[in-house]
Amino acid sequence: MLLWRPFRFVLLALLVVVILIEEWGWRPLVALAAKVARWPPLAALERRIAGAPRHVALALFLVPALALVPVKLGAVWLIEDGRASLGIAVIVAAKVVGTAFVGRLFVLVETQLMTFAWFVRCLTVWRSTRDRVVAAWRQSVFWRGADSVRRAARRALDRVLTLKDRS
Repeated sequence: MLLWRPFRFVLLALLVVVILIEEWGWRPLVALAAKVARWPPLAALERRIAGAPRHVALALFLVPALALVPVKLGAVWLIEDGRASLGIAVIVAAKVVGTAFVGRLFVLVETQLMTFAWFVRCLTVWRSTRDRVVAAWRQSVFWRGADSVRRAARRALDRVLTLKDRS
């Protein structure tokens, strides 16, 4: 039990980081992927993906997500090998590209995925966990402090812009 508290803290900190990346990165990255997908060959591919049967849609969604695991393991190996900057860069790049790509795929095949009861249960657990972690984070001293700094900076910027408009 003595080791549980520090382990739990580290685990929760990692979960917060993952959720924050997903929460604030998901929408803009998926929107960017949607803009890229306007290119006619990609748009045609997306139409085929969106119309795929449910089992094909599941494979199309899971395979890219699972394909990133070896990339991330390679990044951990780079870190262990003394090339921490490169390893961290690979992890960040994999996270950004993976979030955009898998997020866009989710948008395209969500209807098919929601026909799997187990997927609906997993998604429900994920969303409720995310909501609890985000709520706890927003109650934390870190968030409240950062939020008050953000609000003060916003007020100062508004004052500067107002003075600039008057001149």
